Amino acid sequence: MESLKGQLLLASPALFDPNFRRTVVLVTEHNEEGAAGLVLNRRSATPVAEAVPALAPLVEDEELVYVGGPVQQEALLCLAEFDDPDDAAMLVVDSVGFVPGDGDFGLIAGGTRRARVFAGYAGWGPGQLEAELEASSWIVEDSARANLFASPEADLWGSILRAKGGVYRLLALMPEDPSTN
Repeated sequence: MESLKGQLLLASPALFDPNFRRTVVLVTEHNEEGAAGLVLNRRSATPVAEAVPALAPLVEDEELVYVGGPVQQEALLCLAEFDDPDDAAMLVVDSVGFVPGDGDFGLIAGGTRRARVFAGYAGWGPGQLEAELEASSWIVEDSARANLFASPEADLWGSILRAKGGVYRLLALMPEDPSTN
């Protein structure tokens, strides 16, 4: 299978895992050893300035930490859009990549357009993501048309599905609990 690095995975209605229900995951790595990604639309209640004060210069005031996934939630990752993509520790897509972990974050902030801090990540072992795709658990979408740093109030999952059109537009209208329909 071709690498999905830099693509988005939208949880399909067939995915019942509460860790991923109605999530949008940016695939940050995908190769024969497995895959990793960040859930883009799950905020925690913890402010970045409280959880990791050193990263506060990179984000907006009062920005909250996002839950990047169920794996290693004690690990903090910072995803940013860089003015110069060569400044990223690891580039994911276009000018979006990970902030270097060893540096002056105030200085790094001067070279970023926006950033977000994540606790944990989503991970798949060899062949696991491919099996989930085969089971229709995920809908793959190009990340180029999505706002990877959408405001928390935006329904990122729904807006991407609506923009995709067709049957996906109908999925976006589906209530979170179908029994309330």
